[in-house]
Amino acid sequence: MTSRRDLKEFLRFPWKVQGNDPNWIPPLLIDQKSFFDSAKHPFYEHGAVASFLAKSPENGKTVGRISAIHNSAHNRFHNDRVGFFGFFESVNDVETASALLDTAASHVKNLGLDTLRGPMNFSTNEECGMLIDGFDTPPAIMMTHNPPYYNDLLERCGFLKARDILAYEMREGDITERLLQLARKLESRLNLRFAFFNKSDFWGEVNKFRYLYNRIWEANWGFVPMTDNEINAMAKNLKLILDPALILFVTTNEGEPIGFSLALPDLNVLLKKINGRLFPTGLFTLLAGRRKIDRARVLAMGVLPEFRQRGIDAVIYLKTYESGLHAGYNWGEFSWVLEDNKNMNDAALSMGSRPYKKWRIWEKQLS
Repeated sequence: MTSRRDLKEFLRFPWKVQGNDPNWIPPLLIDQKSFFDSAKHPFYEHGAVASFLAKSPENGKTVGRISAIHNSAHNRFHNDRVGFFGFFESVNDVETASALLDTAASHVKNLGLDTLRGPMNFSTNEECGMLIDGFDTPPAIMMTHNPPYYNDLLERCGFLKARDILAYEMREGDITERLLQLARKLESRLNLRFAFFNKSDFWGEVNKFRYLYNRIWEANWGFVPMTDNEINAMAKNLKLILDPALILFVTTNEGEPIGFSLALPDLNVLLKKINGRLFPTGLFTLLAGRRKIDRARVLAMGVLPEFRQRGIDAVIYLKTYESGLHAGYNWGEFSWVLEDNKNMNDAALSMGSRPYKKWRIWEKQLS
């Protein structure tokens, strides 16, 4: 992209491909635009992005888009040479998809990278994955949706499965009696404190998250440590929509944070109505409808490695479930979970939730 006009076309193109899908949630344009502001978005402190539009040779109209991403933080952390693609959208035409993916592959290869993986917008800390199962329902907040044919295009372009990630859904009354009894018994025995988010000490609570996040998930496939600036930016973006009843911290009696659960109201219920535009009326729709949302997504839940295998997670599950119900949420999604993360998949099933969506992260070796 070389101009503001190109950026506008890039941002608006998803409406041309997915606009008629009743389960697609239009993203906020102002939020999407921020991803491409290298002067402000913290990703650019350790990464670089090149974005491209595909134009029809017949009429010059846009038929696809893609971003080629160099995430040096990922490659330092994993000691590999992976480039990523993101923000992929295409008409149902393998030549168009091939041109987009080949362009991204050529770009990252010229940077000395040997693999192209995605979709990632920009990393596993943001939206990632291509939906392969569960097209009949809309995505929860910060999860993706796409036409089914996208996966066929990736396969025909020579991409292979890197990993699948899952989402579980749970409704009021689904929690198992076994977990209820176990969690209540364990809580009385654990010498720990459980407390929900204190909004009056917003940045103090963010610092607890900062202390825990990278340590809890550092062993996960594809994990990229978040910088302080990335955590601060995320916190600022979520400040207006977070519900303290959905964020739980676990600390020792001395006050040392050892675990947490982070869930968000499913704002997608309202984003569907405003069709990407926050102004002039979209903001009012969000503020007026915020308290009526009865769906939530659990983004992250975990404890420090040295405190695992003690049943702390069972207590976190129960307290999050009960607090969510009390606050008016009767449906929840746990996402995302790596397909080979046996502990988390077993935990989700033991709670009474069920897998209902699956995404794929694709990759291709670059010769």
